[in-house]
Amino acid sequence: MSRTRLSRSVPTALRSRLRLDAWNLLTLGIAAIVALPVLVVLAHIVMPTDGVWQHLASTVLGRYLANTLLLVIMVGLGTFIIGTGTAWLIVMCRFPGRRLFEWALLLPLAVPTYVIAYAYTDFLQYAGPVQGWLRATFEWGRDDYVFPDIRSLGGAATLITLVLYPYVYMLTRTAFLEQSVCVLDVGRTLGCGPWRLFGSVAVPLARPAIVGGVSLALMETLNEFGAVQYFGVDTFTTGIYRTWFGMGEQVAAAQLAACLLTFVIGLVLLERVSRGRRRYFHTTGRYRRLPEFPLAGWRAAAACLACLTPVLVGFLIPGGLLLYLALTGGDNLFGPAFLEFAGNSLVLAALAALVAVALALLLSYGARLHPGPTTRTATRIAAMGYAVPGSVVAVGILIPFAWLDDQINGWLRTHFGVIAGLIFSGSAFILIYAYVVRFLAVSFNALEASLGKVTPNMDAAARTLGQTAGGTLRRIHTPIMRSSLLAAAILVFVDVMKELPATIILRPFDFDTLAVRAHNLATDERLAEASTASLTIVVVGIMPVVLLSLAMRGARPGGKDEHL
Repeated sequence: MSRTRLSRSVPTALRSRLRLDAWNLLTLGIAAIVALPVLVVLAHIVMPTDGVWQHLASTVLGRYLANTLLLVIMVGLGTFIIGTGTAWLIVMCRFPGRRLFEWALLLPLAVPTYVIAYAYTDFLQYAGPVQGWLRATFEWGRDDYVFPDIRSLGGAATLITLVLYPYVYMLTRTAFLEQSVCVLDVGRTLGCGPWRLFGSVAVPLARPAIVGGVSLALMETLNEFGAVQYFGVDTFTTGIYRTWFGMGEQVAAAQLAACLLTFVIGLVLLERVSRGRRRYFHTTGRYRRLPEFPLAGWRAAAACLACLTPVLVGFLIPGGLLLYLALTGGDNLFGPAFLEFAGNSLVLAALAALVAVALALLLSYGARLHPGPTTRTATRIAAMGYAVPGSVVAVGILIPFAWLDDQINGWLRTHFGVIAGLIFSGSAFILIYAYVVRFLAVSFNALEASLGKVTPNMDAAARTLGQTAGGTLRRIHTPIMRSSLLAAAILVFVDVMKELPATIILRPFDFDTLAVRAHNLATDERLAEASTASLTIVVVGIMPVVLLSLAMRGARPGGKDEHL
C-alpha cells in the first residue's frame, strides 16, 4: 500500500494522537538527555560518606544554611524591587532619558559577579580611593570613623543584586509590553493612578514573568561562588567546592549540591501552590499602543534617579574602575591572543544560546501539549541544572562521557588496533552540553512564562484550520513569543560569556576563554591585568544587550493599532 493511501486510511483523530505522542516522546527524550548530569550527581546521595556528612552537619552545615537563606532573601527582594520598578517606569512613564535607560538598565547583566566584587573591594578598602579621600578631607584617623565592610554578607548580597536585577527587569518589561490595554483602561476609568495601576493591575498580570525573573536570580545566587568566596561568606556553593576539591569528598559534595536542588524545588513548588489554578491570558483580539504617564518636576527627577542608580553602581563605576586599570596597566598578552580568547567565547556562547533556546521551546511546548505529571516532572528535572554549581555539572558530565570514550577506544583497539583519544570529553561538544544543562532553566523559565499567556483557544482554532502541533508552534506561537525568544537567547549568551567553573574543568587543551583568563589573573590579585579580559567580556555583552532592547521596543503586537 502506498504512503498516500496508508495515510488516508488512518483516521484523522488517530493521526493527531500519534503526532501528540511523538511530541511527548521528544519532550521526554530531551529532558532525559539534559537531566543526565544532574541524575549522575543525585545518584551519589545514596552512597556512603564514611562520616564526612555527619562531620559537616555538626560543624559548618548550619552556617551554610543560614548564610544561604539570608543571601537568597536579600537578593530576591532587591532584584524584585529594582527590576519590577524600573520596568514599569520604562514601559509606562515618559520622562527625560527614558530611551537611554531602557537599554542601559540591562548593562550590569554583562558584568561577572566576581569582577564587580574585585573592583569594589579595591575601590572601597581602607587603602582605596574612597576612604583615602575621606581621611584626607576630614583629617580622620583609622579610629575616627566607621566604614561599611564590603567583604561581608550584606556586601555580597548588594553586589549580586546589582548584577542580577536585569533578569527581573528584562522579563517583566517584556510582560508589561505584552499586556492588554483594555485591562489598563478599565483600571484608569476606575480612578487608578500610575502607581495604583502598577500595584493592583500590572504586577498581578505580570506575575509569571516576575516570578520567572526572580527565580533565575535566586538560582544564580544559589550557584554564586566567586564573589562569596572572595568575601569570605560561607554558603552551600563554597562548601561544595571546599568539600569536593579541598577535602576530595565527591559524595559529600554531591549531597550538598542536592541541598541546593531542594532550595530551588521548594521555591518552584511554593510559587506553583500560591498561584493555584489561576491563569493569565489576553482577553482581546486587538492590541493598541500602551498609554504613557508623563512625569514632570520632582517626579521626573525621581524616575531618572531610580533608573540611574542601578546603572551607575552596577555598571558605570565598576566599568570605569576596570577601564582605568586597563589603561594604566592591563594584560601583557593583549593582542592576537585576545582575538583567540574572544573568538572562543563568542562561538561557545552563540551555539549554546541557539541550542538552549531551541530545546527550551520544545520542552515548554511539549509540556503544554501533554500537561501530565510525567511531562511536568521531566521538564522540571531538566531545568534544575541551573541550581547545581558549574563544577558539579561538569563532573556529572565528565563521568559518563569519560566512560563512553573509554568504551569506544577499547572497542577500536580490540577490532582495529587504534585509539581515537578523547572523542567527547576532550572536545568543545562537552562544553556546549555543559552550558545547555547549566543554563537551560534560563531560557525555559522565560519561554514557559510567555507561552503560558497564550490562550489555548489559539491552539484549538489552529487545529480546526488544519494545522499540526508543529505548524501551530511555528506559525502561531513563535511569532507571538519573538521578544521572549530574543530575551531567552541573550540571557543564555551573556551567562555563557561569564561562565567559569565548568569551562575550567571541561575545556579542551590549549582552549581558553575570556572568563578563564580574567579569573586566573584576578585570583592572583592581578586586578590590573584581569581588567582587560573583564572589559572585553563587558564590551562583547553590551552589543547584543542593546540589540535586544531595540527589538523589545518594537516587539509589541499592534503597536500601531494593528489587528491580530
